[in-house]
Amino acid sequence: MLEDTDQAETVKSLLAQRVGDIIRARGYSQTEAAQITGLTQPKLSSVLRGQLRGVSERRLLDCLTALGHDVKIVVTPTRRGRQGALSVVA
Repeated sequence: MLEDTDQAETVKSLLAQRVGDIIRARGYSQTEAAQITGLTQPKLSSVLRGQLRGVSERRLLDCLTALGHDVKIVVTPTRRGRQGALSVVA
């Protein structure tokens, strides 16, 4: 189960990184981005620094859609005998 937790944390980190990339690309201040995403400015600041405790994957997905991005979740079968994996493709 530790591997599942590690994968989930990696996914959260990748989602947070994408949120930060979008905010920087658009030149938003943290205050502007917080208003758009619905996070408080201090919480957004924490997310942008990679401090993700208390922020769910769902919340990060909501931030991405609020920033005007579609999020697609695709489930595919693995190769025979392998365990599935989580990934983020941006």
